[in-house]
Amino acid sequence: MPWWSFTKTLIAAAALVLVRDGRLQLDTHMPGRRFTLRQLLQNRAGVPNYGGLAAYHRDVAANRDPWPVAELLRAVDADQLRFSPGEGWEYSNVGYLLVRQAIEEACGSDLDHALKRLVFAPLGIAGARVALARADLADVAMGEAASYHPGWVYHGLAVGPIGDAASILDRLLTGDLLPAPLLAAMCDAHPLGGPVEGRPWQTAGYGLGLMIGTGRVGQRVLGHTGGGPGSVIAVYRCPARNRTIAAFSPSADENAVESFAFAD
Repeated sequence: MPWWSFTKTLIAAAALVLVRDGRLQLDTHMPGRRFTLRQLLQNRAGVPNYGGLAAYHRDVAANRDPWPVAELLRAVDADQLRFSPGEGWEYSNVGYLLVRQAIEEACGSDLDHALKRLVFAPLGIAGARVALARADLADVAMGEAASYHPGWVYHGLAVGPIGDAASILDRLLTGDLLPAPLLAAMCDAHPLGGPVEGRPWQTAGYGLGLMIGTGRVGQRVLGHTGGGPGSVIAVYRCPARNRTIAAFSPSADENAVESFAFAD
């Protein structure tokens, strides 16, 4: 199954492993940039997103090949920040593309190999991978998006069994892949308010690659929701219930998968 933006949680975990190992810096300005890795991971760097580009959605719907990364960055005017880093919040796939590039540069490999080495293998996950070409989705339940090119998800599209998504989140949040200070940083949410209309969030925030808040019954949840052409996924852990649930639907109904994953 496509994991859509749950991939951001994996990217954040990989980046923090590299911070753990001294190969990336969390709070130093990235080379040639005004923002830090922490700000990118928390969507507080001011980097614009491509979600509002009509041409992007037109070409995805037409089943065209993805644009070169340089063309995408020009289209969103990526160097023109929406706000001063740390002074606002805006969800940004382009920000996570920049994190992907930093991971690939640090590892000397593509994101697939980097995630396998930094996250999947240490957490005992064998069935997950990053789809890089149309052929990589041939055995993935893509529904109406059967011919989709994963390159349109510029930060990367992880795929795998739904159970593996739950296992990764559970082991990440309860295990020792990350030292306690980095795990605490990952789970430290920037508040975004709430409730969210039409969805189960009563309060909402964003950590480092984690959507964090409370559901209808008031218990804290941490994880990520993702969606793309033809499907949605929600993967969340509720510490109070010691339960991690992943839900997938061949629809666009975020409320349904989040409500199930929250166990609301």
